[in-house]
Amino acid sequence: MSCTTVLVGRKASNDGSTMVARTDDGHFDVKKIIVVNPKDQPKTYKSRISHVEIPLPGNPMRYTACPSVDPKDGIWAATGINAANVGMTATETITSNPRVLAADPLVKYEKAKSRREKDTAGGIGEEDMVVLVLPYVHTAREGVLRLAELLETYGTYEMNGIAFNDEKECWWMETIGGHHWMARRVPDDHVVLAPNQWGMDAFDLEDAFGKQEAHLCSKDLREWIEKNRLDLNQGGVFNPRNIFGSRRDMDHVYNTPRAWFMGRYLAPQSHTWDGPEAEFNPESDHIPWSLAPDRKVAVEDVEYLLSGHYQGTPYDPYTNQNTGKRGMYRSIGINRTGVTSICQIRPDKKQKGLEWVCFGSTTFSAFVPLYPNVEKMPAYMSQVAVEPSTENFYWGSRLIGALADPNYNTSIQEIDRYQEAVTVEGRRIVLEYDARDTDDPAVLAEANEKISAMAKKKTAETLGKVLLDASQHMRNGFNLADH
Repeated sequence: MSCTTVLVGRKASNDGSTMVARTDDGHFDVKKIIVVNPKDQPKTYKSRISHVEIPLPGNPMRYTACPSVDPKDGIWAATGINAANVGMTATETITSNPRVLAADPLVKYEKAKSRREKDTAGGIGEEDMVVLVLPYVHTAREGVLRLAELLETYGTYEMNGIAFNDEKECWWMETIGGHHWMARRVPDDHVVLAPNQWGMDAFDLEDAFGKQEAHLCSKDLREWIEKNRLDLNQGGVFNPRNIFGSRRDMDHVYNTPRAWFMGRYLAPQSHTWDGPEAEFNPESDHIPWSLAPDRKVAVEDVEYLLSGHYQGTPYDPYTNQNTGKRGMYRSIGINRTGVTSICQIRPDKKQKGLEWVCFGSTTFSAFVPLYPNVEKMPAYMSQVAVEPSTENFYWGSRLIGALADPNYNTSIQEIDRYQEAVTVEGRRIVLEYDARDTDDPAVLAEANEKISAMAKKKTAETLGKVLLDASQHMRNGFNLADH
């Protein structure tokens, strides 16, 4: 699934929190946010896509999830925060190359060719990972290690990038072929930019096979690389991107421009992103996997990045200027996003976890903060049907986006006001309840209800305004004085 991921280390953020965030860019998937209590977690998991069956540990924790409303293709839990204040988002679909995929083939479901044969189960994938991992881990590192064990046991049928965070660390994990993997602890003062392609551009093998302080990988990775002659690096440098990643023309249209836009926003003084002397341009293959931002990063900065459409550049699909480059690159804020979340873990709060949730196209939708340590989510956020309705946040957000997009120039001011108002009021309520210094689920549920009611009111008001604007631009308009 094509997505965009941002990770923020604790020293890179304005408040010492860690953040993992991702747009879940499916095919207009209808989404909701729910709480999965231990009694509702299955004892055996079965994948709809790959048909693999996996026994689960008997001690799950409560966790949040953003599953698909229609279960026909599986749960697709996407993202969440568990009772131990570990966040997870899975997955960022990444790229690879034929050398890797031939040396360790993906594990795909194969249907029996005759009645005498049995179907062959595939591995695990994006559909499965949050449910299989998040309820059972107490740190971000544990998340990597549990998922690694599952990958080595069952394999995967796709290339995946997975992020974990706790109050101290963020970890980024990338799968390699069907069974191999590597993971890095995000430098505390860095932000990671992951736009649907292999990301890591440096890796310390000595650490991975030694102290394992910031690097983890498959036990046989070194030997496997050598055996299959996969290393394309020169001069003794170990750059995983050159070994496991891709270098395709499609990357330059679909993937690297998103990393360029995000890096340009985060480090405009430290690096040159525009002009003939640019260090990086939208089609550069060497845009860093992570970088130190020029200033501290707040939640609002992550929201801006994940709603980006190349604003301020010739590539903006909404620009009025005839730049000759309008819309030539894939935007981050795209029409078919189902859900976007920012899993924020705050070390200085009694309730450390805060999950910022946005449905539909991020360009036009608002992010709402919710406390994850509750028994259930408000109905406006969790009770979503496949049929459109203005009675839930998902469909309200989708309707606003569809109406505002063709009338961008006349509706964007209302969208800006809406997004800022929801963030301001959401933060105000969070400050009020943080001041109570409690992690009582009943008190935090009260806060979520207040936030949800606020979001419902402002979403309805904004929907009315963009609906009026869209109605005024209908092509069949005619007044008595028009003839």
